[in-house]
Amino acid sequence: MSRRARGSKAVNNYIYGGIGGPGGEGRNRGQGGTGGIGQGPTLNYHINSEHFAVNNHSGSSVHSSGINVLHHAVALEALHDSAESFPQPKCHPETRKELLNKLYHWATDPGSTSSINWLHGPAGAGKSAVMQSLCQQLKDAGQLSASFFFKREHLTRGNAKVLFATLAYQLALHRGKLRNLITQLMETDPSIIARGMDVQLRTLIVEPCKLLQDTTRVILLIDGLDECEGHNIQQEILHLIRSTTKDNGCLRILLASRPEPHIRDMFEDEFFQGLFESTNIQQSFIDVRTYLCAEFLRIHRKHHTMRSIAAPWPSPHILEMLVKKSSGYFIYASTVIKFVDDEYSRPSTQLNIVLNIVPHDSESPCQNLDELYIRILSGVPVRYHPRLCDILSVIIHYPPGIMVSVEEMDELLGFQSGDVSLILRPLHSVLKLGSKEDEIEVHHASFRDFLASPERSSVFYVGSTEHRAQLAHSILKALAYTHDDRQKNHGNFGLHWKGPWINYITSVPPSAEFAPLVRLVNPDFVFLDYITADTVQKLLIWLKGINPVPDDLIQHWEDYIIISRYSW
Repeated sequence: MSRRARGSKAVNNYIYGGIGGPGGEGRNRGQGGTGGIGQGPTLNYHINSEHFAVNNHSGSSVHSSGINVLHHAVALEALHDSAESFPQPKCHPETRKELLNKLYHWATDPGSTSSINWLHGPAGAGKSAVMQSLCQQLKDAGQLSASFFFKREHLTRGNAKVLFATLAYQLALHRGKLRNLITQLMETDPSIIARGMDVQLRTLIVEPCKLLQDTTRVILLIDGLDECEGHNIQQEILHLIRSTTKDNGCLRILLASRPEPHIRDMFEDEFFQGLFESTNIQQSFIDVRTYLCAEFLRIHRKHHTMRSIAAPWPSPHILEMLVKKSSGYFIYASTVIKFVDDEYSRPSTQLNIVLNIVPHDSESPCQNLDELYIRILSGVPVRYHPRLCDILSVIIHYPPGIMVSVEEMDELLGFQSGDVSLILRPLHSVLKLGSKEDEIEVHHASFRDFLASPERSSVFYVGSTEHRAQLAHSILKALAYTHDDRQKNHGNFGLHWKGPWINYITSVPPSAEFAPLVRLVNPDFVFLDYITADTVQKLLIWLKGINPVPDDLIQHWEDYIIISRYSW
């Protein structure tokens, strides 16, 4: 089924799907029945500024209202309760209550001072679940005006050009006064649906809302802004919303996205300052524990194979281990539950697979999670992938309790200043990154597990012995002292590492290739008061494992022990 929009002037042509016949799924977004391909009539839309008609192939012509014109230009799949996305992710009733109450109050309270709120958090934090739950709360209270849920690479849900038309259509259905205004606008100029986003936002949403006389909020929710097509489009949406809503007190627009740099930069620009609220989805181990307890209880009651297994299941020890692995976010927990709850498998066996207690030769328990991580990492340009793997290797192999800053990472890997920030720029949804002095942190413990598994991480695998050895090389080079670089300041890096550098080096299998680098270690890092004779003795034992044994190097380090005996 097709419809073509043609104006008497230079108006773009658009083809939209109509309603299929009694067949199955209609073509081009058509909605069919349960049989074959829908066979509804082909509609030919002729648009100009004075007349709008719908002509079918039978030759009849009928006048169509503006709301029907708008209906054919929207992405119905992007609505919060669309059939396509059923079942929608929602928060467990006993989780995220404080966050949902905060957002609901901001949206409905006439006293709210900002018309825009940015809900942000890393990948898998549960932003869409929060947005879905909030939509339902607002809808139940008769307060939801419109919503749009973007989906990456989806034919319609990934298309930003239908965003404001879709929101306007819902507004028209939600408010009688807005329906009359928007319908009249579309009847006067149906070509609005083919105009730019700025025209659609201003004409179909902002200006009609300004004419409302009551104090009821017009609440719009836009989820997954980072998933629509192109960084420039995402920034343009933010620019338009900021420019056209600043003087409209009745509008409340909640935008949810990952904290991608190009989006964060927009909100941090002075153009937005003082005009929006920022809401971060924080970690919540309590909420994750509540969710897991409820879901495991449901599974235990539901599956007949669990009748012989006593409650509570799993044990408190296993439950706490899963909570810890979640890092306080829901993506790991929901992935585990989905895998364990497979109707064709025993939940107890599925859980043992997750815990690596039994081997498996079928679908990975973390397949959905792995696909997400692969997609995020693939956002880094291919030319940077070798250096990206070097950085990821440092992140997962760095000694426990010791964190490294962006600046220190540049120095450690021998990169130019700023290279690490540049390479990691697309990874803010899995890594916590700040200024060059800030330490790099991983949002999800499951991301470390992913990088350490060759089956899961593929080309981004950095968990091998070779990767550990490569990091040992980098550490020794950063601690080296040669005649060519005596003036180079290694002090900050060495002090940051303190004692653990010897512990890390000795955890890697000894090899002759390390000997020249150990020989060049700056003595300043040996005579520090936090390195003990026992620590150096550990290095001596490790050096003796090199074949052939570097006797002169061993003597060299034994001399260090004698020289610094009174310092220790």
